[in-house]
Amino acid sequence: MPLPHSTRREFIQTLSLGAGALLLPNILCRPKKARLGVALVGLGYYSTDLLAPALQLTQHCYLAGIVTGTPDKIPRWQREYGIPDRNVYNYQNFDEIANNPDIDIVYVVLPSSMHSEYCVRAANAGKQVFCEKPMAKTV
Repeated sequence: MPLPHSTRREFIQTLSLGAGALLLPNILCRPKKARLGVALVGLGYYSTDLLAPALQLTQHCYLAGIVTGTPDKIPRWQREYGIPDRNVYNYQNFDEIANNPDIDIVYVVLPSSMHSEYCVRAANAGKQVFCEKPMAKTV
């Protein structure tokens, strides 16, 4: 079956429409922020000695908030990382993180038995979630 004949002009118009359609998702889905805010949930060794210092070296994210069950740790973290009061949470008010535009990612660094609960709560709050393994101890 012969292909339909088209002029060069028609070919270029069709090609440009196709190229525009291919680029449209990239234009519409660009990130809104240059750097994403990360909240660390659990301020034990891994967060204190590894994650928080590493976040200071990243280009695309920064330490924006903390969640802790130990109020004594809060002043040091605020002083060292410049975390404002509005970005400090405890395990009781954790769900309020949903209303915080500074926090894009919740990084769960708790004992394994608490991972699934806080990962689900963070996801329900509309945040992206990072979780240290394992997600849960049982299925």
